[in-house]
Amino acid sequence: MQKPSCKTIFRQRILDEIFPSSRADRFFAALFGDASEGAYDISLAYAGEKEDQIDFEFQLKQRPGKCLACNLTYGLPEVFMRHPVIDVAEVVRQIDSRMNNGKKCAEWTLGRTREVSRAIHVLPLTVKLTPANP
Repeated sequence: MQKPSCKTIFRQRILDEIFPSSRADRFFAALFGDASEGAYDISLAYAGEKEDQIDFEFQLKQRPGKCLACNLTYGLPEVFMRHPVIDVAEVVRQIDSRMNNGKKCAEWTLGRTREVSRAIHVLPLTVKLTPANP
């Protein structure tokens, strides 16, 4: 029997459970004391897979009336790695708990912020995979 692909496992509904949209407001409330000060919403999206890794993205989408391009998003990988509200390590644990294709999550890395457009920036999250039962 063929094991499910990561694309099948990580539909957007599942990713929204792992990283709910409300987390952006909690992040900005912790940073600025007021969630409305945040210039963007944050979501987790599936970006592809290879034999030994899954690629996700934290997508930063400009909020109405705000300027994403005016905000400092290029230092975010370091902030995201350490911030308890974002909690990337817990995100990866949640991803791992949903793996049902004979693999498990090993190490992970956050890439550099990439500007898709003035209104969308992404932070790549790469999760290395190993066999679940070596």
